[in-house]
Amino acid sequence: MKRALLLTGFLVLAACSNGASGTSSRTPLGGPNAAVTVTGFSDFECPACRGAHLGILKPLMEKYGNQIRYDHMHFPLRQIHRYSLDAAEASECAADQGKFWEYVDILFERQEDLSEEAFPAWAEQLGLDTDQFNKCMKSHLKRSAVLADYKVGRELGVGGTPTFFVNGTQVQSGVDTMSAAIDAELEKLTQRL
Repeated sequence: MKRALLLTGFLVLAACSNGASGTSSRTPLGGPNAAVTVTGFSDFECPACRGAHLGILKPLMEKYGNQIRYDHMHFPLRQIHRYSLDAAEASECAADQGKFWEYVDILFERQEDLSEEAFPAWAEQLGLDTDQFNKCMKSHLKRSAVLADYKVGRELGVGGTPTFFVNGTQVQSGVDTMSAAIDAELEKLTQRL
């Protein structure tokens, strides 16, 4: 219960932010007010996270659509992934211009090409205002938002990536295991009606 409250509290605060400062302006996937929330802690340089993004998240979103809300949380493993923090900051700078998920797709698709030079090139490719993006990156304005996600993850006991929660309960990574957890939560809702 404590985990669910901590996670819910943080997500409410994140949703209220406007991105004008060091807060996040990323939006969730799926239904913003869905009763089932899937939260994923991820590192853009983690090969398993890339696999989860393509092989778990996308199928879940296709299956459930607006029945679930998917919230991305940053969990950069800086000790082993050189560009993980920078990539997370870049995604947040893209979020300020409404292109968080498009930038996330590029980060995972081109994971082996992560570099300081690649981040602004990908922003330009997406049609972002590159001056604004570059200022955001150079200022490290979004670092506090990224590290706040990381802190929440640590408080929830996240030790590696990817790590997923369904309505605040940690669930083993996998389409089948996560679908079962989502279905159980949806079933609880229908029983209440």
